[in-house]
Amino acid sequence: MSNQEVKYDEDNIRTLEWKEHIRLRPGMYIGKLGDGSSTDDGIYVLLKEIIDNSIDEFVMGHGKAIDLTIQEGVVRVRDYGRGIPLGKVVDCVSKINTGAKYDSKAFKKSVGLNGVGTKAVNALSKYFKVASYREGESKTVEFEGGSILKESKIEKTTNVNGTYFEFIPDESIFKNYRYRYEFVENQLWNYAYLNAGLKMNYNGKTLVSKNGLLDLLERKVDASTLRYPIIHLKSDDLEVAVSHGEQYGEEYYSFVNGQNTTQGGTHLAAFREAYVKTIREFYNKNFDTRDVQSSIVCAVSIKIEEPVFESQTKTKLGSQNISPEGQTIRGFITDFLKSHLDNFLHKNKDVADTLLKRIQQSERERKEISGIKKLANDRAKKAALHNKKLRDCRVHLNESNKKVLEETKLASTIFITEGDSASGSITKARNVESQAVFSLRGKPLNCYGMTKKVVYQNEEFNLLQHALDIEDGIENLRFNRVVISTDADVDGMHIRLLLLTFFLQFFPDLVKQGHLYILDTPLFRVRDKQKTFYCYSEKEKQDAIKKLRGKAEITRFKGLGEISPNEFEDFIGDNIKLDPVIMQDKTNIEDILSYYMGKNTPERQEFIIGNLKYEIDEIVDEKDEFTTEELAEELEAV
Repeated sequence: MSNQEVKYDEDNIRTLEWKEHIRLRPGMYIGKLGDGSSTDDGIYVLLKEIIDNSIDEFVMGHGKAIDLTIQEGVVRVRDYGRGIPLGKVVDCVSKINTGAKYDSKAFKKSVGLNGVGTKAVNALSKYFKVASYREGESKTVEFEGGSILKESKIEKTTNVNGTYFEFIPDESIFKNYRYRYEFVENQLWNYAYLNAGLKMNYNGKTLVSKNGLLDLLERKVDASTLRYPIIHLKSDDLEVAVSHGEQYGEEYYSFVNGQNTTQGGTHLAAFREAYVKTIREFYNKNFDTRDVQSSIVCAVSIKIEEPVFESQTKTKLGSQNISPEGQTIRGFITDFLKSHLDNFLHKNKDVADTLLKRIQQSERERKEISGIKKLANDRAKKAALHNKKLRDCRVHLNESNKKVLEETKLASTIFITEGDSASGSITKARNVESQAVFSLRGKPLNCYGMTKKVVYQNEEFNLLQHALDIEDGIENLRFNRVVISTDADVDGMHIRLLLLTFFLQFFPDLVKQGHLYILDTPLFRVRDKQKTFYCYSEKEKQDAIKKLRGKAEITRFKGLGEISPNEFEDFIGDNIKLDPVIMQDKTNIEDILSYYMGKNTPERQEFIIGNLKYEIDEIVDEKDEFTTEELAEELEAV
């Protein structure tokens, strides 16, 4: 049909109901969907949108606890605030742009200002319930996909004031989702740190903080790795906790009105600039910015009126001013640090001397590798012109358009593979719009115990850091998810450990910020002429064999290259299975790396044996008897 023949009249114009629009375009309201393997997946945004309302009640002085349970996918939240006005319960959870937060007197420095949050949760849940308890009366409403199922009349109640929410995310939208306990607990701890005295009761565990951001850093960082005790500075609208460690890069935790701004924004940029300016003036030395910021670990929280975020999920602040007609954020933070940090350093000479030594050490290290770095950068630029190590995705074709890049890179993924066959399969099967492939040549270098000089001297590492654009930190990271994709055998695990060592040694913040994953691919294909099952464990294989009544062809996938592109398309598409690399709080990276990548120990041998069951089975098949020592030698030799 030609363009002239396409019908276009009044019948083509549609007006969607609020819930239809949210369900049709969920990304506009909650960002990416995901299955819960990433901290910014939609199911955590749903949880945040509900809790934010309870937090605002606490901030306004109403209610000292929030109860949360998550069991078998059902989320229940109860606060003890004032409760939603009973005549507006339905409107507050089902009418866009309805809420109390437009009244800046009531919620002057609130997290949510758009009147969208609870409506999005309602529309994207297969079941949603809200109950408000207020001055001895209550009202309860139940929904399904945003449509009312049941609405009670206003009734008498003995429940104390507050609001109760219950919801089940819609599995047709959040496919194969599950809440990860570690992610939820970390989310709740952030609420506790930013609201001293608030009790967060989660599945029977109480989370509470007395010292705010000081507690946050003490929980996140092993004190033995810090150069000096944490500096804790606080005013009514700004709080800072800062120290320097031994790690490469910078580590920040930033917040606006209680919202964890994982992508930073104007407040974090202002802090980084003001911090350098204050340090230069205190020591009366024109330090290089990189030397002052290197190895910093910091938490910063600011409260502003009517914040403007760059997306509905509120992960990056766009506001320039503290209030609509007030001082700039930049000026406010600069004045704060010039007063509070400068005074602290004058009063604590030991800390000031230690900080100076750390800056000078960074300066020496930077100058030591400057020549090597320039040569490596030149090599990387030349290599990019003709090699095929990086098969980029279209998200990055127009990197000059920063706004488009910022919006689309949230959905981008890069697979790090080894060998032509594996990279070839993924390259053919990938989504070229948002998925890229980086192909390693052979096993990476074991860089444990080496300095960052090796990153520039080693061609593979140098090209990898340029492909990710993390040479100067992860602020410019080109991909939201960095996925290690290795074979399910001994060599594959070895390569995985070597890559983990590289990232933990030189770019630990990439791991801490939740960008690193392991691709989970099937170990077996079990099929007959009618059905095919892809199995990720021995148990799944046995279950599949039973379903096919034993008459099955069984294939053991030893390498990614053995999986055809047509099959691979499903494993890296909508049904992708990723295991996030999660670093526990107070993790000592040096201890981890020395255990796995340092001098061999009996403990490490036991770990290798315990985690390579299938490979051991195959070795044992070739010989009837093996001692533990012989097995360890076999595996260690690989």
